[in-house]
Amino acid sequence: MAAATVALPEAAGELRPGARRGRGSLGPVALVVAGGLSVQFGAAVAVLLMPRAGALGVVTLRLVLAAVVLLLVCRPRLRGHSRDSWGTVVAFGAAMAGMNMLFYQAVDRIPLGAAVTLEVLGPLALSVIVSRRLVNLVWAGLALGGVVLLSGGGFDRLDPVGAAFALGAGAMWAAYIVFSARTGRRFPQADGLALAMAVGAVLSLPFGIAEAGGKLLVPSTIGLGLLVALMSSVLPYTLELLALRRLPAPTFAVLMSLEPAIAATAGFLVLHQALAAADALAIALVVAASMGAVRTQAGAGGRTA
Repeated sequence: MAAATVALPEAAGELRPGARRGRGSLGPVALVVAGGLSVQFGAAVAVLLMPRAGALGVVTLRLVLAAVVLLLVCRPRLRGHSRDSWGTVVAFGAAMAGMNMLFYQAVDRIPLGAAVTLEVLGPLALSVIVSRRLVNLVWAGLALGGVVLLSGGGFDRLDPVGAAFALGAGAMWAAYIVFSARTGRRFPQADGLALAMAVGAVLSLPFGIAEAGGKLLVPSTIGLGLLVALMSSVLPYTLELLALRRLPAPTFAVLMSLEPAIAATAGFLVLHQALAAADALAIALVVAASMGAVRTQAGAGGRTA
């Protein structure tokens, strides 16, 4: 899934204070785009893995393996943190687990591009609420128009259960954004992310075992799960961390608003999920709304600084 700063560009600045250097370089932009491609093509690989382990089994493999990698690399310090800090990282991990479980249930039922388009409504709604600017009602209306167009007038065309899971994932994504920023302020480097990933892995484990059982231990399944973990978690987070040292956070957030379009491309190339013209227009409307909301919020922040 995408980074935690789609709707709250200032959060990235808080997580990574050096984010505003190097405004003219294309290098950081390439890193962000590469991260987005990695996330969405990783999601496409996860869909291919679902017949082997089920949606919840894939979530467990992704989170457990990503947690192992991040814990080995980051080696976070466990002592010296307050009870509030631990509460924040647990909430972050719970949001991460909930977001992934709901999203993977969605892509098991509806096309990847449609799922990400519905999911991104969570961060978009959070952006509108936080900014409290009248112009954001325009962006909200544009996004709503895209959703209506995507559903063809009724979510039964998409599978209402899958659409509901995607919307639920969007709500959890909004929570993920809030607790990601708080975790970044309380923990150094990527320690909070590694600990939150471990929390998410533990929370997802019972669900994955209940659905997949011993299938999670098949070597080929573990290998594909590791690929998903690297593509969807470890690699994109690393690329985004590098990019935000030289890229303005609002620019980063606008680039991340392209996630639905990248997801639709991954779905077409990997899963052969073709889009109708109306679906492509719907995704374009939601992308435009996300970009507009982020730019409006960034502009408001710049004027009040």
